[in-house]
Amino acid sequence: MTEASLTRQQAILESFTELVQAPYGDFAGIGKLSYHLNDAATLQQVLASLNQIPQCQQALHDRPMLGPIDLPVLHQLAPGTLGFAYADHMIQQGLKVMSPNQTAPDPISFLGLHISETHDIWHVVTGCNTDKPGEVQLEAFYVAQLSPDRLFLALLAKNLLKTAMDEIYLCDQIMDALSRGWRMGKQAKPLFGIRWNTLWETPLQEIRNSLEITLD
Repeated sequence: MTEASLTRQQAILESFTELVQAPYGDFAGIGKLSYHLNDAATLQQVLASLNQIPQCQQALHDRPMLGPIDLPVLHQLAPGTLGFAYADHMIQQGLKVMSPNQTAPDPISFLGLHISETHDIWHVVTGCNTDKPGEVQLEAFYVAQLSPDRLFLALLAKNLLKTAMDEIYLCDQIMDALSRGWRMGKQAKPLFGIRWNTLWETPLQEIRNSLEITLD
């Protein structure tokens, strides 16, 4: 193993350990782990895999962002629509949308920004809760849909280790969630690259049906 490889491996292990020891939701720690784990070669492999899917290829070319999102306005849409469900999710969880001023000058930057800004939409569409098992379920869904991205596999490993160390009472819930998310992600059509901001008024169940997402 070269010196550079050893240095990278050490950085990955250190950032992983820091994330295990940090409270849940340490986004800075997740970003640090992603930086060390998803190197240029890995990201190119992810892009190559996505480019095999017309919808994803088109998104990587056009790089559309969600744009400004007014949660109170979306919350006025009919109950059962994607927009209402998303706004309700964000309001109930006390979450904020990402800044609409961000742009993606290249496919790699779009990959990260798109996944980040649509994360809570994926929560809503997949029906994954924001508790610990719910996050594990969505991480497994990401692993199934975005292989060979390394980050979500590492996040699963992190959560399994935290469960083993501190929350063994959650073992059954965590493992059930992992298996559900993996199966759901394999069965579903790709979520990456969907222009969600054109679907706010579409019934959520209609979207799930079209994506072949079945909630257990």
